Amino acid sequence: MSQTHPHDSITPFNDPEKSKKEQVADMFNRIAGRYDLMNRFLSARIDITWRKKAIGLLKKDKPAHILDVATGTADMALMAWKQVQPRQITGIDISEGMLELGRKKIEKEGLTEKIHLHTGDAETINFADNTFDAVMVAFGVRNFENLEKGLTEIKRVLKPGGRLVVLEFSKPRQKAVKGLYNVYMRLIAPRVARWFRQNSEAYAYLNESANAFPDRQLFTDILKKVGYSDTEFQPLTLGICCIYSGRKQK
Repeated sequence: MSQTHPHDSITPFNDPEKSKKEQVADMFNRIAGRYDLMNRFLSARIDITWRKKAIGLLKKDKPAHILDVATGTADMALMAWKQVQPRQITGIDISEGMLELGRKKIEKEGLTEKIHLHTGDAETINFADNTFDAVMVAFGVRNFENLEKGLTEIKRVLKPGGRLVVLEFSKPRQKAVKGLYNVYMRLIAPRVARWFRQNSEAYAYLNESANAFPDRQLFTDILKKVGYSDTEFQPLTLGICCIYSGRKQK
């Protein structure tokens, strides 16, 4: 049985009538229109470099079919197509508002035959066992309603030997960096969100869920617990983000 973790119960809105999954979908539907712009602005475009490094871990495996969980507006899917050139990429997300924008970007690039987006979430993936050569999740595992259940479901649809790559925020370890990061996430990011007429609650949730997330060795321990092998993590940009990876055992 899947164990729950503290961040599993953190929700964007204080709405007891809705599950975390429903609240996260509502949140992303509300901010979808300016999500990409806010991401680039708040990260000073560093997130693009993070994404490229994470995708780079898949290149040597040459996966033919990649699943992009929490695909959002399809940034990772489009980057993976350019870097890895797989036969097909499938993206799933619980926010139809984000998917709608992603489909427009894919159509603009002329890749509608190569990248397919569907409504769905990590805990109930609507594909058969051993379907995908690789799975990637960028800034999405923090939003799972049950982290272990989602990671186990991802493993189910991975082919034996297939790799999971996760990109997620982490807590800096250096005291000075940690202090600046906390001020930025707690005070500055929500204010910037308001300037952009975005939902500042969404960015407050980002900070709270990131702080509660089991990062670094804790996350690789969870990957091992649910059955992944060859697990590892790589801190990026003074430790404010990490790339994680693991494989489904052959």
